[in-house]
Amino acid sequence: MTVPPLFDHLDTADEDQLPRDTASQDVGFEASGGPGVDDDAHPAGTHPRLRAWLHAEPFYWTMRVVYVCLAAGAVFAVYINGVADGWWRAWGEKPSVAATAPAAQPTPAPTVSSEAAMSGGYQIGPDGVLVRPSQFAADTYTKPELPDEAKENTERGAEAAAEHYLALLTYAWNTGDTQPFADMSSPTSEFANGYINDIDERYANGWTYGLESKVTQILAIKPLDANGTDIPEGSVLVKYRIESFDGTTCVNKNTRTSTKHYQSTFTLVMTWSDGRWKETQGRIISDNE
Repeated sequence: MTVPPLFDHLDTADEDQLPRDTASQDVGFEASGGPGVDDDAHPAGTHPRLRAWLHAEPFYWTMRVVYVCLAAGAVFAVYINGVADGWWRAWGEKPSVAATAPAAQPTPAPTVSSEAAMSGGYQIGPDGVLVRPSQFAADTYTKPELPDEAKENTERGAEAAAEHYLALLTYAWNTGDTQPFADMSSPTSEFANGYINDIDERYANGWTYGLESKVTQILAIKPLDANGTDIPEGSVLVKYRIESFDGTTCVNKNTRTSTKHYQSTFTLVMTWSDGRWKETQGRIISDNE
């Protein structure tokens, strides 16, 4: 017969004592003429393998205790793992999708780099130019109105027209609207065309606000004789002292704010033509030059 490993220590005599089937556990082999089983040695109903297991030597008893401890440890480990997984809370229940699915993480709101969105306290526009502050927008400036005195063909009219012309130049710098200034200038005036080009270039890549300029002193008002070239008929020379402040200027992403006022001499040749005064020559010389 084949003996399981746990019974390898049994000798032949022990093997011969093991019954062949469970029917002969209590009555022996009388039906086949074999020896009977000692009922006093083993209680009735005891399985032969169990009796053999009980007859094991102390070493094998120790091994069997180790096996039992290992099995108990495995069961305990499974239990602990189950507690950690939370199945003890709902034994035998299938976990819901909400319990097993990973928690959805909210999509973080897109952020904008502070350097890309702002520069020096100004927001950067889509064209790469700093956005002009709304409180200093171009539409906050009112276009100067031509005074009634500037509509007269007199020396005083030429003086008033020259003051209005300076106001239009200041308005053009603060708004980028050079048309009123150009309308009061001769198309051939290098002085006017130079300022118009400078202002247009400034507003192509930036802006200006807070620029100021005002007359502080009248230096000369003098009629001029026509020379057939650069002095037309009906011309009057007007020379002022003016005080100016450049305000805040932006070019692309760079801004500059003036810190002081400065003085200049402003000279104009105003010519009466087609019922109104026009600038035909001009020059500004700063005291800092």
